[in-house]
Order: sequence, then structure tokens, then C-alpha cells
Amino acid sequence: MRAAFPDFRLGTVLATSFTGTLSERHGEAVERIPTPQRLVDWLAVNGLAVDSCTTAQLDLARELRESIHAAATAAAIQDALPAAAVQVINDCSARGRASAILTPEGKRRWRLGPASCVEDALGVIAADAISIIAGERDGKLALCASPTCQAAFFDTSQSRTRKWCDMNTCGNRQKKARFQANQRKNPRSAE
Repeated sequence: MRAAFPDFRLGTVLATSFTGTLSERHGEAVERIPTPQRLVDWLAVNGLAVDSCTTAQLDLARELRESIHAAATAAAIQDALPAAAVQVINDCSARGRASAILTPEGKRRWRLGPASCVEDALGVIAADAISIIAGERDGKLALCASPTCQAAFFDTSQSRTRKWCDMNTCGNRQKKARFQANQRKNPRSAE
């Protein structure tokens, strides 16, 4: 039987979903890709299936994840992009071999070759990060309002005022905390 791992937080933007494989960065951090096989699982769920992953490739993936997080955070607060993070993202993008394909629905998807490896999948993630950090896509980088999370996410809502990286986790947790605080202040309002 496989060990139980935390669920993946799946979003609609590949690069920021990838940074979500480490959540609660300012609280009790939750590592969602603790093993090479778990990275293989995450890549498969996101349409980037590879056959295997080594510990060195997992380390490279985590380095890319943290570089994307650092650069996206800087972009969200309109700060200078960290040079080291930019270098890692660029190197991973240049190293990967994947093809962009057009689906019948008019969407772009990435296709890895039959002999693709983790570096090819990471190249796709890096390319996605470049497109959102460079402002090439319709949306806005923002930081989660949860004080324990503060993950960078790509807001594509119409108003561009989304507050949470994931409403089902961070948003609900904050709403619940606010409700409980109000209940403590006004215990009679529950009657």
C-alpha cells in the first residue's frame, strides 16, 4: 500500500499550480511532491506524463518551483525579479523539448515525445511561468491573502480582485476564522 500524501492543489495555470506543490509556506509547510514518484504523479495529472524521476530531477523540479515562486511573487508586488530565479527558469525552459499543439477547441496544449524526461516537462512549466510573469497572458499575478500561505497565483477573474490562491482551502479557512472570531465577540448572535 502506498503512503498517504497530501492531495494536489490543481489550478488552471500550470506554473502557479506547480508552485502550489509546496503550500503554507509561512505556516506549517506542506510538501506535496515529497518523492520522485509523487512528482511523476503530479506531472501526469497535469498532462505532462513521464516514465520516471530521479532524486536529482526532483531536486531540479523543486529548484524550478522555488524560482517560479520567487519571480512570480516579485512580479505580483512589482519588485525587481531575482536574477538567480530568472536564470533557473530560463535554463529549464531552454533545456526542455516539447511541442505546442493546437486542440480542436482552439486551445494550446503541450505534447511531450515518447522518450521525454522530467527536464522536458519542467521546460513546459518554465515556459508557462515566463508567459505569465512577462505579462503575455490575460490576467494578473497576485498573492494569496492568507497570512500562512501567501502563494503567488494568476488571477483571471473578470474584476482581477481575487484574494485567495484557492477558495476551497485558503479562502474557506479565512472565512471560517472570521466567522469564529465574530461568534466569540457576539455569542448571542448565534441564538
